[in-house]
Amino acid sequence: MPRLAAALCWALACLAVAGCGSTPTSRFYTVSAVPAPAGAPPVDASVTIGPVAIPAAVDRPQMVVTVGPNQVRLDEFNRWAAPLANNIARVLAENLVGLLGTSRVTTAPTGSAVDYRVVVEVQRFELVPGDAVTFDAVWTVKRSRDGKSQSGRTTMREPAPDRGYDGVAAAQSRAVARLSQDVAGAVRALDRAGS
Repeated sequence: MPRLAAALCWALACLAVAGCGSTPTSRFYTVSAVPAPAGAPPVDASVTIGPVAIPAAVDRPQMVVTVGPNQVRLDEFNRWAAPLANNIARVLAENLVGLLGTSRVTTAPTGSAVDYRVVVEVQRFELVPGDAVTFDAVWTVKRSRDGKSQSGRTTMREPAPDRGYDGVAAAQSRAVARLSQDVAGAVRALDRAGS
């Protein structure tokens, strides 16, 4: 009987080691800022970003891949390096620094007064590796001094023909760049109207 127990323990240990050896490694991705076009005159204003809201279905570390009209898959081994709402807010702020020509852009309310507040609600953030990403966000830019605001919607379907996740992260970065351009346009319009 002791030999049978020892053999069983040995077999279980071998299975456990074999199972551990085949686990894929996780890869981490971010949405990234894109270089701003040169030549736009700077805006002498301060801007704060937030909150940025994202759909609950994608508010998780794993990349959520759309596999059908009513079906998604969580990819356990391809993950966002930071919470997605924070990542989008950070990239929007970085892009606005370049687009507006001001370094006074923050991602959290500060103790001091700011000239403009930007609120974003991402309504769709879909990933289909090898096909495209879909990004849809509504946003509002509000001038603090008098409460005047401008709202808009940024909707994009950006090709991501590469089957890998690098392609979808790059495509979402381009979508956030488009959002940044739309928001920067609203800030400039409000700034011109308030001068």
